[in-house]
Amino acid sequence: MSAELAPNQLPLAPLGAGDLIDRAVRLYRRHLFVLIRTAAPPVIIAALGWILFSIYFKRIFTTPDTSDLLLYVLISIAAFGITVIGYLFTLVVMGGATRTLVAHLLNNEPVTARATYAAVRARFWGLLAASFIVFVWIWISASVVTVVSYMVMLMVMALIFIATLIAPWVTAIVAILAVLLALAVGMCLFFFIVGRVAYVPQVMLVEGKGVFESFSRSFSLARGNVRRLMAMTLFTTFATYSALMILLLPLGWYGYLSGFNPMNSAEWPAWYSIAYSVIGPLSSILLTPVWMLGLSLLYVDERVRHEGYDIELMAARQLGELPDVNVSSPLGTALSAISRKAAPPAPPPPRSSGGILNLN
Repeated sequence: MSAELAPNQLPLAPLGAGDLIDRAVRLYRRHLFVLIRTAAPPVIIAALGWILFSIYFKRIFTTPDTSDLLLYVLISIAAFGITVIGYLFTLVVMGGATRTLVAHLLNNEPVTARATYAAVRARFWGLLAASFIVFVWIWISASVVTVVSYMVMLMVMALIFIATLIAPWVTAIVAILAVLLALAVGMCLFFFIVGRVAYVPQVMLVEGKGVFESFSRSFSLARGNVRRLMAMTLFTTFATYSALMILLLPLGWYGYLSGFNPMNSAEWPAWYSIAYSVIGPLSSILLTPVWMLGLSLLYVDERVRHEGYDIELMAARQLGELPDVNVSSPLGTALSAISRKAAPPAPPPPRSSGGILNLN
């Protein structure tokens, strides 16, 4: 896939981490406003939930009225649920974005938000169930990594204590190296576990598989993707927080000139709290398409590495799509139909014409 994704060129060579990020950014620049419109609905839903949660959760600890306390608790729970729904919707839309990208590679179809959401609507409930399982998987992975990190920190404390007894000046060096080691181990373990289910929405919409088949398929594809998935996540996170800081600095200066300390959340007026809560989702709207494109390219790259998907796509472009006969093979259809077609009715039995063996 070239930087311009020309209709007659499909150089889908295996991508390294830097190439993956570079091509995601190039695609983002080319389809900027379309991708922002595609990513905006789920991010806005999550943003609304987070704004409500951040406002009413603080009031739980400041209100003296018991009835208001119950109301704030219920609103906070509902807002947290809305935030989770927004993140689930993001995973759902990610599958549709991958299908749109593959259709663009295959048939040079335009990249539009309508095409993405049409694909999402066709498999919405299956995608929602799969996204919920992925979300639970991520939560369990984070819990496991937290426990492992805690155990590593206990070992770090023991090493620091021993280093203090041997030579006090060694303590700082041992502490820094141990913290870096614990951070590296935790990140590698987290992305190793989460990477197993990174391609579930993509498999459902590109290959047309069911929910549980998509998990099995994602496990088989996710071999050796830890470093590239980690690099894509770190880049997107760094870019998001950079955009957040760029947007927060003018707001902080305006708050300081208005007569309160922006570093002390207890002094924030209502308008500043709302503006502060909106800026985070705004930066996410700008950068979430890069994450979507990165995972879409990573899925295509895994198939290129393991199955020769580049040859399959080029053959489909030149010779037409292979018939979808539900054959489980890497050489099946390059892009499945969005909705499963019903099997044709069986032909009627031949009518008897009478004869020696026909007793009727």
